Amino acid sequence: MTQFKPFIKQLIELRNTLFRSSLSFIIIFVCLSFYANDIYTFFSTPLIEKLIDGNKLVSTGLTSTFLVPIKITAFISFLFSLPFIFYQFWRFISPGLYKKEKKLILFSFVSGLVLFFVGMAFAYYLIFPIVFKFFIMMTPLNVSLMIDISSYLDLILSLLISFGLAFEVPVILIILVTLGWVKVKTLEEVRPYMIVIAFVIGAILTPPDVISQICLAIPLWFLYELGLFVSKRINFKT
Repeated sequence: MTQFKPFIKQLIELRNTLFRSSLSFIIIFVCLSFYANDIYTFFSTPLIEKLIDGNKLVSTGLTSTFLVPIKITAFISFLFSLPFIFYQFWRFISPGLYKKEKKLILFSFVSGLVLFFVGMAFAYYLIFPIVFKFFIMMTPLNVSLMIDISSYLDLILSLLISFGLAFEVPVILIILVTLGWVKVKTLEEVRPYMIVIAFVIGAILTPPDVISQICLAIPLWFLYELGLFVSKRINFKT
């Protein structure tokens, strides 16, 4: 049986874990900050490619040209540091976990991180072009479209995070079934409602056109079915 360490020693280990995790983020951020403008260029490319007639991104704030690339770089740095951060916390909590709990946590993190990145890639390569093309097409003829880079940053971050979280559906279902909080039979019974919910979410997170709504709703529906399929077969045995 695991021997519990003194409370003070655990606090010291937790402090060291938090310090190493924060340090990993800072190191990655400092390294990537030299390429902040390149990183911003990468994320602005889907919009730039859709702009026409001399329309371009603008900055209405003096500090925006500096802060916006730094903010997106900080976001990417955090994502890149997540594996190391998880490893640090894993070292801290794993001695007190059962074998089944260890398997579930490892599976949840690895698959969840992969799906989060897949969701962001899906948004970047598929949703961004559709969304930007739609809004640009809706611009009145007598309006010169000039998009503020701060507003653009808020938009792309919200879309990236939204799609990243949306792609966590299979992991969430597997966790709920494994913990016994939801039965597979219940998930099968509510399938028709989940299909409707998928299209509602698609309508909320995307512009008001059918194509972009379907682009999110169908993957969500597929991910729900995938989570249901895996939940029937996966078994974290002790």
